[in-house]
Amino acid sequence: MCRIIPVAVNQKIDQRLKLTLRQLEVFAAVARGGTTRAAADEISRSQSAASNALGELEAVLGAQLFDRVGKKLVINENGRALLPRAAGILEQAVETEALFTAAHAASLRLAASYTIGEYLLPVLIARWKQANPRSHVLLDIANTHDVFERVASFRSDIGFIEGTHSHPELSVSKWRSDEIVVVAAAGHPLAERRAGARQLNHATWVLREPGSGTREASDRWLIPHLTQMEVELELGSNEAVKRVVAAGLGLGCLSRLAVKEAIAYRRQLKSLDFLGTIDFQTGSGGAPKACCDSQCQAPSSTAVLTNCRTWPPPQNRNS
Repeated sequence: MCRIIPVAVNQKIDQRLKLTLRQLEVFAAVARGGTTRAAADEISRSQSAASNALGELEAVLGAQLFDRVGKKLVINENGRALLPRAAGILEQAVETEALFTAAHAASLRLAASYTIGEYLLPVLIARWKQANPRSHVLLDIANTHDVFERVASFRSDIGFIEGTHSHPELSVSKWRSDEIVVVAAAGHPLAERRAGARQLNHATWVLREPGSGTREASDRWLIPHLTQMEVELELGSNEAVKRVVAAGLGLGCLSRLAVKEAIAYRRQLKSLDFLGTIDFQTGSGGAPKACCDSQCQAPSSTAVLTNCRTWPPPQNRNS
């Protein structure tokens, strides 16, 4: 009776690798040039070094790879069998080296809440691309809650958020601050005078959706000063809030960064009052932390949200 003995996939094999990339490089060059002299010239080595490397390779394999015809080396059946494998190994070696050269910058995966993603990051990304033209930047814009989840699950390398949110698996650091302001349409009755708590109590509000950093900051500044809040609409983007407010459907509460252009240039909105500040925070998570060091200079170049777990993440997060 035949018994099948299972062998673990990760069982360590006590065998030293005898082939070298240099030997394979010489072999491929000889196959192209037909002589060790031509191979040596191609790879910038001496003829003796090329001859020795080819001899070592044939000794390791225990097979002759070329037939000697006069001064020419003609690849034989053994050599033809090895050539495509050698070419593949050499190509992978070149690609591996390129991953760690300045000419091939790693992809930078960003996640940002709406205000930061729409009004701050475009300029910073443009500067980053000018300095690193071959770097590929991926930007996902979502609300603060979703940005946290992307960084915590290693789907994004760096996260940019608004507000004072926290996450049990992330440590949060402040990046910069902006003002939270109440805005109204240019023709709104409250647009021409300073609004007090009584007027704001009776106003209709158009706010960002729960879960966004802007909404968290708005609630933090508005609720303690108002006895009631009539929220007419909750919208998922700053642009939607601005358009609805500009149409006269209510008051909005947004970052000054988000409404600056609509107030100063388009004159669609008017700022009623300055409420307080909103913190912008930024951070990294996942493997490519080189994008945040002094040599790589990530777009933020400021404090970061550092993922506290080890990399790589476990394959099964429920185990």
